[in-house]
Amino acid sequence: MSLAPAEIKALGAVTDLRTALKAADIGTTYGYQKARTNELPFPVLRVGRQYRVPVAGLLKALGIEDDAEATA
Repeated sequence: MSLAPAEIKALGAVTDLRTALKAADIGTTYGYQKARTNELPFPVLRVGRQYRVPVAGLLKALGIEDDAEATA
């Protein structure tokens, strides 16, 4: 089950890959495989052994307008 737009916006500036995959309704195993090859529709940052996803990039990939950017 994916996250609602309001829940995604409430994640902050950066979230973990598992949460981003849930928001995009992408399976975990498939998502981690695609993250390793940089083939996800949103930006993924590798920080040490962890993956981090900028929420602004996730919102853009999902076609959700980021209210913070719209008012800036």
